[in-house]
Amino acid sequence: MTLNYKRKENKYSIIALDLDGTLLSPEYSLLPHSAETLKILFKLGIHIIFATGRHYVDVKRICDKIDINTYMITSNGARIYNRSGRNIFKKDLRKEIVYDLCKMEFNNPEILTHFYSNSHWFVNRDSPEQRNFFQESSFNYRIFDLKQFTTDGVSKIYFTGNDQKLLVSVQKKIKKKWGDDLNVSFSFNNCLEVIDGAVSKGNALKRVASLLGYGLQDCIAFGDGMNDYEMLSMVGKGCLMKNSHEMLIKSLPDLEIIGSNEEESVSHYLRKSFVY
Repeated sequence: MTLNYKRKENKYSIIALDLDGTLLSPEYSLLPHSAETLKILFKLGIHIIFATGRHYVDVKRICDKIDINTYMITSNGARIYNRSGRNIFKKDLRKEIVYDLCKMEFNNPEILTHFYSNSHWFVNRDSPEQRNFFQESSFNYRIFDLKQFTTDGVSKIYFTGNDQKLLVSVQKKIKKKWGDDLNVSFSFNNCLEVIDGAVSKGNALKRVASLLGYGLQDCIAFGDGMNDYEMLSMVGKGCLMKNSHEMLIKSLPDLEIIGSNEEESVSHYLRKSFVY
């Protein structure tokens, strides 16, 4: 691509981007304007960091597809990878917690139990519609058997279902049993995510910013779910999507609300702010 763009003066040197509900479309794909914007920003030397609940394998394929090398915060901050794809930080769930969480709702027909291990995504039963989330890669799940499954290297466990009240009850059970030992938050109304209590996208971004020679005040971040709360509240400027989780908007009333992911609002905002 021929670069006919110049960088605007801007107080922010790092752009942190959530993926689902934020950068990606409602169909979980990276639309052309957004892909081109990322390439332009990358070629202008602006630090782009993906900060997502997704697995590293999936995020790396998205980076490769648009041909950019960037730091990747994955599993909501439980794993960080550098530009070459080397893991530079991980904080996995304790083995006994993994086992207890995976069996908690295993037989509930209304809830799917998922977990991310080192290189794989596991689900407790077949659910073809889950593949809709991975339009930008061929990352597919494996089914795990409660009688024999790995508890090593598990960065995140999450529960999905159509009944949010049911998921809220699961969240309450987890908080009652483990308290601050776990960070439990909704990324969507139908997705409850669990990571180690010391982990968040905000803490991970602080670590990456420091490696790049900056602080959180030098970052602008975009998100839509409660798993983005720490990141959005800690950075120099946090931006909410119009389609954000209602609880997130209520929790961060002073943040700017931009358009929706359906409108590719992040890429339009970034062009206006960083490029001329």
